[in-house]
Amino acid sequence: MTQPMFSGLIPPMITPMSSRDKLDLDGLGRLVEHLIAGGVHGLFALGTTGEAPSLSHRLQHEVVTRTVEMAAGRVPVLVGITDTSFVETVRLSEHAQKAGAAGLVLSTPYYFPAGQTELKYYVDQLMPQLPLPVMLYNIPSLTKVWFEIETLEELTEHSNVVGLKDSSGDLAYFERALGLKKLRPEWSIMIGPEALLAKSLALGGDGGVAGGANLYPNLFVSLYESFRRGDRLWESLHSQIDGLQGIYDIGKYASRFIKGTKCGASLLGICDDFMADPFHRFRPEDRLRVKEILCRVEAAREGWRLGYSVGSERKE
Repeated sequence: MTQPMFSGLIPPMITPMSSRDKLDLDGLGRLVEHLIAGGVHGLFALGTTGEAPSLSHRLQHEVVTRTVEMAAGRVPVLVGITDTSFVETVRLSEHAQKAGAAGLVLSTPYYFPAGQTELKYYVDQLMPQLPLPVMLYNIPSLTKVWFEIETLEELTEHSNVVGLKDSSGDLAYFERALGLKKLRPEWSIMIGPEALLAKSLALGGDGGVAGGANLYPNLFVSLYESFRRGDRLWESLHSQIDGLQGIYDIGKYASRFIKGTKCGASLLGICDDFMADPFHRFRPEDRLRVKEILCRVEAAREGWRLGYSVGSERKE
């Protein structure tokens, strides 16, 4: 059976910042070590969770350089290169290659919505200029444009397109995307929304790009590995992931997803929760709500570990 180039749990990393255009290097170092110690199968820098569109091009380049340096070859690093400018997309891809990244992640251009014919032409023009394998990224809630299945089918002709990250939340679409493996068996088809990770794996998906893994990487890795083993441990792990979802319901703006994740990382002592403009960190009362949810998740994690340990001893 052909193995996909990328699989498993590849978290979309938050971008630790200490001020408007300054990377929190100590925080980034702790984050990288936290994720790798949690067993992740790769790192994804400059994704949605990483606030990539809000970062200066200079800071984007620094994030890539530092992340690859800190990963030190232990896991592959993927780099988001989506930009409103074709030229900047290519420029960032070239920097990613020089830095030592393993792959690129490309979404549909945003602001001006592209039609599918325009989108196909855009990708056709980009592919010869991108120096690394490319994962396409479907996130219509933010870009206003889908990679429609028929378009993806045409794009399978590009050998350097190696798969799809789907953040649409539409499992029917995801299942149709899995059908593209008939044309490209080595394609990676990965899910974005972490609440759907278990269902996507049951359908045959190759893994997840879960923002919550910034906080509890081993939780998500353990669920993925449970599916690979074919046991039922994933059910209790999925329940714990469900419990974590409450941090994304705090606040009334769309930025709450990133705010919740960065706030959680701050509470866990990983990095500061400073956010790129125009967003700002949670107020104390919302921060307290995040803390309460994390405490419940950690209590559930500890109970699960104790139960799993006792069960293992009985088997022995």
